[in-house]
Amino acid sequence: MKIDHGNLRALAAVVREGSFERAALSLNVTPSAVSQRIKALEDRMGRLLVQRTVPAAATADGQVLVRLAEQTALLEHDALNRLGVADDDVPYASIPVAVNHDSLETWFVEAAVQFSARTRATLDLQSEDQDHTAALLRNGSVLGAVTALAEPVQGCRIHALGSMRYVATCTPAFHKRHFSQGVNAQTLAQAPVLVFNRKDALQARFAHKISDPVPWQPPVWWVPSTRAFVQATLGGLGWTMNPLPLVQEHLDAGQLMLLRGRAWEDVPLYWQHWRVNSEAMEALTDSVLSAARSLVRRR
Repeated sequence: MKIDHGNLRALAAVVREGSFERAALSLNVTPSAVSQRIKALEDRMGRLLVQRTVPAAATADGQVLVRLAEQTALLEHDALNRLGVADDDVPYASIPVAVNHDSLETWFVEAAVQFSARTRATLDLQSEDQDHTAALLRNGSVLGAVTALAEPVQGCRIHALGSMRYVATCTPAFHKRHFSQGVNAQTLAQAPVLVFNRKDALQARFAHKISDPVPWQPPVWWVPSTRAFVQATLGGLGWTMNPLPLVQEHLDAGQLMLLRGRAWEDVPLYWQHWRVNSEAMEALTDSVLSAARSLVRRR
């Protein structure tokens, strides 16, 4: 069975952009043309490929074809690059990659810089919690991901990167106000805490090590920004688990302090990517592994 390449690109664009309208803009065609291409592909396959939701999403069958489309685009980029040909009708690849928020704010941009020196491809970066980036690999939304998942996603290669160290920190004034009697179940239940979003479980894991089996229901500040997290901690809004690279200078200066001795957690990170024999993916993997040398290494 032959699959039309243009229809595949339309499917990948709809899933990547989240709507037929935005997919049409990215492909420089009309929404009607995108709709016709998706319908033609669904008729060819004899099954539903896109859920017409907001945002639009691939069905399980559609995910298979989205991965095929993204991998084909990557191989096409490699071939054109080796030939030194620039075809206006075939744009250079933009590799979709999922990166956890804190890696994006600390070390991953260096990987992107190194990658840009080796290829003309670009990266379509999607920010997500490290415990959830693997889901984007499974559903075909991305070709590579920085994830906390130690088991390889089916069809993917996996590389250990090291660990991101998170430290439980607050200002000295906050510590004196809330933890003068020690860091225990009672004080943790009353002290305000900063949490990134509903997927962020770092603070709860730290608290439960101390407060279990007592329920932990403290006042919560929801702050969905890594940089704002640091500023909110410095402002005394609450305590939280901050990435060590972002707060080391504040700890050294005495502006922040650890909640207690050894108040940290190392979160192992992995680079996973789909098994595709692509020069661009090899260059990206080399760049990620190089930039990740700044992470904590197991002794």
